[in-house]
Amino acid sequence: MKRFTKSSQQSVSMHYKRGVPAKINKKFLSRRVDAAFISSIMAKKHQHVDLGIVAKKEVLSVLVIPHIKDVTDVESATSNVLAHVLNIQGEVIIGDKALRYYIENRPHIDLAMEWNRRYKLPFVFALLCFHKDKKLYERVQINFLKRKVKIPQYILKQASLRTDVSPKDILKYLQYISYELDIKAKKGLAKFYKESSKAL
Repeated sequence: MKRFTKSSQQSVSMHYKRGVPAKINKKFLSRRVDAAFISSIMAKKHQHVDLGIVAKKEVLSVLVIPHIKDVTDVESATSNVLAHVLNIQGEVIIGDKALRYYIENRPHIDLAMEWNRRYKLPFVFALLCFHKDKKLYERVQINFLKRKVKIPQYILKQASLRTDVSPKDILKYLQYISYELDIKAKKGLAKFYKESSKAL
């Protein structure tokens, strides 16, 4: 993201903060950060650009383990609501642990795949929202979408060590992720907002 800013001063002001969606949402909503990719269910009332975390079909990292009893994931916001909207019972798991579970080929339901099966639309998990400096993030969006996303090897190795997922499986996972909030993604997002308002 830093590469797509206009000046070195803007680049220096950007800091990488890692965390699960629920923690990132909290930091953004409390204005401890100026901009962040926050859960789409939380992003509804906030300014955002057309960048997000989008699954065209399956996503591999947002799963439900079939159970009789529902168990939500405290790390998530959108995924818990999505499982409720789709009326899928079980334990919601996201992120690294979900990806490892998928790789182990254990019984699961991919929530993005199920959403696509029912509505024939992509699912938007997060949006790049901001509190100020709209022009800066619009510029980031334009420049980011011009280039193919490449993950440096050192970041890939760090991610592999941290998550216990092989670099090959990480790269495979990233093929399922899109970052552009295009027309179909916007339709999917609008559909999710409509269905979630009815379900909650």
